[in-house]
Amino acid sequence: MKRAVFSEKAPKPIGPYSQAVEVGGYVFCSGQTGLDPRTGELVDGVVAQTNRALTNLKEVLAKVELTFEDVVKTTVFMTDLAEFSKMNEEYAKHFPRVPPARSTVQVAGLPRGSRVEIDAIAVKRSS
Repeated sequence: MKRAVFSEKAPKPIGPYSQAVEVGGYVFCSGQTGLDPRTGELVDGVVAQTNRALTNLKEVLAKVELTFEDVVKTTVFMTDLAEFSKMNEEYAKHFPRVPPARSTVQVAGLPRGSRVEIDAIAVKRSS
């Protein structure tokens, strides 16, 4: 049975979707952007947006007692791949040990003018 996951420490969804869904030992996290959950405002710049998006994901994962060590796959959506190296440098700080598999794609646009959005899949560890 699937279960919706919601953390008040991450931005509320801006549409009809869950921050994450837990099912069968997996947690599927919806894309997070650089929205600050306290202010509802988008932080400025691709580096700050990458950091904020990953921090938001971290908070959602924490709600089900997971960390970035449990993440096996991410997808990064960017509006301008010319900023890839800046995003990549910030992203690497959050996954210092064994980074997950990742795809990065350029898109025509993201909600609220975001420059980056990141989703994730995590696996719950066996006891």
